[in-house]
Amino acid sequence: MTLAAATAFPDPQRLLASLPHAVVLLENGRTIASLNQAAEQFFGQSARRLVGTRLRDIMAISDRRLLDRLSDSDAPVSAREVVVQLRGRGARRIDINVAPVADSPGWQIVTLHDNAGAEALGDDAGGPDNAVLRGPEIIAHEIKNPLAGIRGAAQLLARKIEDRDRALTDLITGEVDRIAGLIERMQKLSGRTTPPVEPCNLHEAARRAIDVLSAAKAETAGFRLVEEFDPSLPPVLGSPDELVQVIMNLLSNAADACRGVAEPRVTIRTRFASGLQLHTGDDGAPLRLPIEVRVSDNGPGIDPAMRDHIFEPFVSTKKTGQGLGLPLVRKLVRDMNGRITHDRDDESGLTHFRIHLPLAREPRSRPRRKPE
Repeated sequence: MTLAAATAFPDPQRLLASLPHAVVLLENGRTIASLNQAAEQFFGQSARRLVGTRLRDIMAISDRRLLDRLSDSDAPVSAREVVVQLRGRGARRIDINVAPVADSPGWQIVTLHDNAGAEALGDDAGGPDNAVLRGPEIIAHEIKNPLAGIRGAAQLLARKIEDRDRALTDLITGEVDRIAGLIERMQKLSGRTTPPVEPCNLHEAARRAIDVLSAAKAETAGFRLVEEFDPSLPPVLGSPDELVQVIMNLLSNAADACRGVAEPRVTIRTRFASGLQLHTGDDGAPLRLPIEVRVSDNGPGIDPAMRDHIFEPFVSTKKTGQGLGLPLVRKLVRDMNGRITHDRDDESGLTHFRIHLPLAREPRSRPRRKPE
């Protein structure tokens, strides 16, 4: 008996469910007949709601030439960098591949690849961001020394002047501290060493981040924080301190984003999300990222013109922002072999930031001793 004969052939539905890309089966009239779990996540709706729906009703394509090609159900179509409008989720830039189903006239199989997610999941080592961020490594030492001298001189001067003039020296020391803090954050961005990873309790990190923000009452005043934790999640592989920093940054940003709305609300949710994996593990093997942390807010959302650039250094939607918070978050998440993405759900009026993390590797079981 051959190995193929001895091994049961995988169920086709399980094969589709295992694919990381969205796959949709269309029957005559481009109506959805079936789809996999990745497609459910792509559209943000369950298969039960999507089956029987026409594709054009949930995904609008503005390119007339592509629409004409898609109308020919017997011709394969492949297009890259196509801008589509997803119902309730806004604009996306995707790659789309359509092929006719053999021996089934009028039926088509469609694969969809979200390029925004691909960029977030890709490896940008050596990219332009890193080139920009490594500059502080060279100049930080030269800047910090003069700053320390200026601060010391201001403190000495404060002892010799009258109280009414001390506000000026306080201003000098305050500005020096602000610039030093900015340099320190930039150094963290440009750091090439990564902290060691270990099994972490995700909810302990989230709880610690919430407690720290709650202690600074100005950070949590004026909005409602909703927690939706899945207590059954296993440990993730990461750095406990870095996880706390990441979650604090995202919660603080979400709180700022929804200030001014009628009922400001921030939600932090953890869940198991299958279907997401990388091909950049330390050993070259595929690395699954099944644990998701989602921070959502009901603010007006990010300016569409800036959505593709918010993880870049010095890009900020805040009037007084420095544009270093989200790039730092992305670096910390990547240092833990995780990935971060964001999207806007216009139908529900929510902005989501999603962190995807790997599971902690379970220790290999020791071989059992043979009985004597």
